Amino acid sequence: MPIKKEFRNKLRQMLAAISPEERHDRSLAATKLLVEQREFVKAQVVMLFLSTPQEVDTNLIALRSWADHKRVLVPKVSWEQRRMIPIEIRSLDTDVRVGGMGIREPADGMPFPVGDIDLIIVPGLGFDARGNRLGRGRGFYDRFLMHPDLHATVCGLAFEQQFVGTVPHDETDVRMGMLVTDEKVRRFKSGS
Repeated sequence: MPIKKEFRNKLRQMLAAISPEERHDRSLAATKLLVEQREFVKAQVVMLFLSTPQEVDTNLIALRSWADHKRVLVPKVSWEQRRMIPIEIRSLDTDVRVGGMGIREPADGMPFPVGDIDLIIVPGLGFDARGNRLGRGRGFYDRFLMHPDLHATVCGLAFEQQFVGTVPHDETDVRMGMLVTDEKVRRFKSGS
C-alpha cells in the first residue's frame, strides 16, 4: 500500500532527526510515565521489544521490571515461519544477541506461554487517536497480537511526535489498548 510506505518514510525521517541526547531524555520521560501506570504496576510478566537506536530506549523498562521482580520477555523472530516467539530474558548483556536484520533478540530460550503475559509493550512508527498503529510493514506484531490465548494489555510506546491524526490501517492491523509517549498516556476503547 503506497500510502503506508509514504507515511513510514516520513516518520523514519522525523525519528532520525532526534539527537541522541534528546532521545535519551525523552526515553527517560516515557519510561517514567509507563512505570507509573496501573497496567505496568500490576503486571507480573512484561513483554517488550528491544529498541533500535531510533526508538524509545526499552532497556530502562527491562531494568525497572527486574527491579520490581517482574519477568521480562522479548520477541524472537522466526523469519521462516513469519512469526514472533516470546522468550524470557534475565540480562541485557548475556541473554541478548544481534539476530537477523540487525535486530536484538534473545540468545536462546524456551517459548513462554502467550496466555501468561500481562503487558505487551509494542513498537511502531506512528499511532493515532483510535489506537491504530503503523508498524514497519512485515506484520509480525499484528499476527502475534491476534493469538487466541492472548489476554494482555497491549501498549504502544513512542515519542509524542509519532502520535499523528490518523495512520493508514486495514483489517489485519491490531489496535492498541493504550499508548505511552514521553509526554502523555492515552487509553483507547476497543472497537471505537
